[in-house]
Amino acid sequence: MGRRARDRRRQQQQRQERGGGAGGDQAGWAGGYPEIVKENELFERYYRELGIVPAGEWDDFMAALREPLPATLRITGYRSHAKEILHCLKEKYFRELQDLEVDGQKVEMPQSLSWYPEELAWHTNLSRKILRKSPQLEKFHQFLVSETECGNISRQEAVSMIPPLLLNVNPHHKILDMCAAPGSKTAQLIEMLHADMNVPFPKGFVIANDVDNKRCYLLVHQAKRLNSPCIMVVNHDASSIPNLQIDVDGRKEVLFYDRILCDVPCSGDGTMRKNIDVWKKWTTQNSLQLHGLQLRIATRGVEQLAEGGRMVYSTCSLNPIENEAVIASLLEKSQGALELADVSSELPGLKRMPGITNWKVMLKDGQWFEEWKDVPSNRQTQIRPTMFPIKDEEKLKAMNLERCLRILPHHQNTGGFFVAVLIKKSPMPWNKRQPKVTSFKRAKMLTFNNVSEPTLAENEESKKMQEPQNSDTEQSKKEGVCGPPPSKKMKLFGFKEDPFVFLPEDDPLFLPIQKFYALDPSFPKMNLLTRTQEGKKRQLYMVSKELRNVLLNNSEKMKVINTGIKVWSRNSDGEQFGCAFRLAQEGIYTLYPFIHARIINVCIEDVKILLTQENPFLSKFSSETQKKVKDMAMGSIVLKYDPDPEKRDDLQCPIVLCGWQGKTSLRAFVPKNERLHYLRMMGVEVFKAKRKEEESETEPGTPACPAASPGQTS
Repeated sequence: MGRRARDRRRQQQQRQERGGGAGGDQAGWAGGYPEIVKENELFERYYRELGIVPAGEWDDFMAALREPLPATLRITGYRSHAKEILHCLKEKYFRELQDLEVDGQKVEMPQSLSWYPEELAWHTNLSRKILRKSPQLEKFHQFLVSETECGNISRQEAVSMIPPLLLNVNPHHKILDMCAAPGSKTAQLIEMLHADMNVPFPKGFVIANDVDNKRCYLLVHQAKRLNSPCIMVVNHDASSIPNLQIDVDGRKEVLFYDRILCDVPCSGDGTMRKNIDVWKKWTTQNSLQLHGLQLRIATRGVEQLAEGGRMVYSTCSLNPIENEAVIASLLEKSQGALELADVSSELPGLKRMPGITNWKVMLKDGQWFEEWKDVPSNRQTQIRPTMFPIKDEEKLKAMNLERCLRILPHHQNTGGFFVAVLIKKSPMPWNKRQPKVTSFKRAKMLTFNNVSEPTLAENEESKKMQEPQNSDTEQSKKEGVCGPPPSKKMKLFGFKEDPFVFLPEDDPLFLPIQKFYALDPSFPKMNLLTRTQEGKKRQLYMVSKELRNVLLNNSEKMKVINTGIKVWSRNSDGEQFGCAFRLAQEGIYTLYPFIHARIINVCIEDVKILLTQENPFLSKFSSETQKKVKDMAMGSIVLKYDPDPEKRDDLQCPIVLCGWQGKTSLRAFVPKNERLHYLRMMGVEVFKAKRKEEESETEPGTPACPAASPGQTS
């Protein structure tokens, strides 16, 4: 043990001794923050006065806030094997939690969230710290981590799952997620686009935006787990995100979104159960400072919403200044263009409180104001007129603010949350005339430079940075590259992104690929792109036709962080086998419908061999597989398992794997966590396999296993 580890352990022991034995146990269960007192007099005074908690429930409300937040997980709904994961959870991992005690507290059996469709979301009374640290739960925790990495499970707070469900997404919808990082809601939206797994390219797409450059990469990581060609991550200030253009039958049109998720930055007092430092940091000042930003983002959202479209505004705050005040101001200035949707019949089983119509504004010193006219002039920069409720009774009644919903923590053992669903009936009053669309030459190659997003106070500077500068633009045209001008010197953080270059229609690179894999004539080769302009193309990515349209027509407006799914990788010796590119597992489910050659159907025993052995000889496979391989040339192949409905004990979902056929062997090119996932679904014990692998790595003289192989199973 190192010196730092010893020091940390000594400090932990000293804290436990000061707090007493029982207190130490309880602190461990609560998440390990014994030094933070869960009291805030101003918080209690403020919310008691506003009356957002029903009479007689205040003590339950405060008690729930002081309890740790239950761990919740969501099974990825669009995967064909979601039912298999659910079966595995219920029949194996949940059963092993029965009668288990951790730190003297009985572990309750996980329960499905009653309001989430098809039993695909679950919660348990285990805190995240206990899941990570308890030896009894190591197996369950390893399962959660591994399946999360594969994209089959998302560990997401229960209330965070509500906004995407209320968007009512269909696979053809164009969706904007305005403040998307870290990406759990974005992942839900992607799943909804892929509701039908038989359609490799849904007509809809998700553009996921975040103002923070670093958080955009968290977003990319979340989105990449789902292997979708219909997601694009961009880096803009949501309050001034640019209008995009698309090509419709040869003419440029402004892109309006069918669905917009507007989950704005907030004070976060609904997250006290997991973000315990909110207890000591909370003041009303946080809400007063954020109100203006929240209103600007929501306004920009409804401007970009299509008529008849739906926008969900949400916060993890209970404060009406961030919630009803924003919605009321938006409805008032929309002059009837917007209305609140009645979602009372949606998500049956979800306990909710209606929005409120009367509230007051309080400063951090405890001073209250009921109307704007009461605010002294020296306070009018902190407090704005839009923070107060509408006084006109008729206007207020027409707004139907009670259609908003507020989730209180003690009702269903969750965090606190606020959601409002807006429908756009007509253009916003200030947008009655559609924006004039300027056309510019479509290019086949796009270059995007990403720089750090300026703060709100620097919006004007941001606009100047986005304007083309003549001399640089002319130079770009000469070089045949369509992209933004070189930006000014970066102020904070940011990275120069690799270019997005679509393959030309006559690119000689594609012909050998098409021939080798016998691609269907309907294969959309125009949607293939690379991330390099010069030298050998090492990876080929694919986007949907609709995202290609967006990319080609908005190169000077967008700061794109990432898009596309990897479908082929260059193999150093590939050319001698007839094709320089081998299939990539990330994109195989997208590619498979178009491939008509080099497919080997395998039985479940063959799949187990492929996933547990590094480079097995052909003699180890079934005689049927050996016959199919015999006359096939060496190189990249597709390995397909189709379930037998009559063998109910076998895995009942199809599997498609990328593989490689050698002279005397057959292997799978599948990432480690994905291997473990398939093995679990087939009932193979992988927990022991991991332990054995770790032990073998420590033994001298033992050859190291490659990252993609989990080793031998027991």
